[in-house]
Amino acid sequence: MVCGGFTCSKNALCSLNVVYMLVGLLLIGVAAWGKGFGLVSSIHIIGGVIAVGFFLLLIAIVGLIGAIHHHQVMLFFYMVILFIVFLFQFGVSCSCLAMNRGQQEALLSSAWNLIESKTRMDLETQLNCCGLFKNSSSSFDMDYASCPALCKTDNNCVTCGVKMLNHATEALKILGGVGLFFSFTEILGVWLAVRYRNQKDPRANPSAFL
Repeated sequence: MVCGGFTCSKNALCSLNVVYMLVGLLLIGVAAWGKGFGLVSSIHIIGGVIAVGFFLLLIAIVGLIGAIHHHQVMLFFYMVILFIVFLFQFGVSCSCLAMNRGQQEALLSSAWNLIESKTRMDLETQLNCCGLFKNSSSSFDMDYASCPALCKTDNNCVTCGVKMLNHATEALKILGGVGLFFSFTEILGVWLAVRYRNQKDPRANPSAFL
């Protein structure tokens, strides 16, 4: 069977979904590891990563079962959902790559105000800094007063925003690049699903309706 035929499309789609399953399991495992070792204490962050991993795992299972059984309905829902995920991830990845320093500061300020105080203290301890930006909000003095970082004993703390921004551009480029690459694997999955769904199983009854 030449590549591009029924068997080749089936094997390619199955292999792609196995990779998605491994990525989903990796996300769930990393979240559990981070929680177990106390690297992240926020249940919202852990829950969010686990939810993303579980969603990816679920989509991969639907695609894998649909590919193995050549199930028309499952393949249809698989390619529709995967295409929606592709659009969302492509937009987010492009935004990460195009974000300037002012936008990074605004994003950090919004995220800092949304996270709970325990998570802020974890970040301050790990980064050895206090507060976000001195002029970002009126809560800076409160953050500094409750800051558990070691640098506070020497009164030599820099703000966490400065430390984060020193690596934010590089981190956003990496995240945007990885997300962009992964989004193209998703559009590849959509193309394979459409191609495979419209192909005739050579082992099936020639008069059967696809």
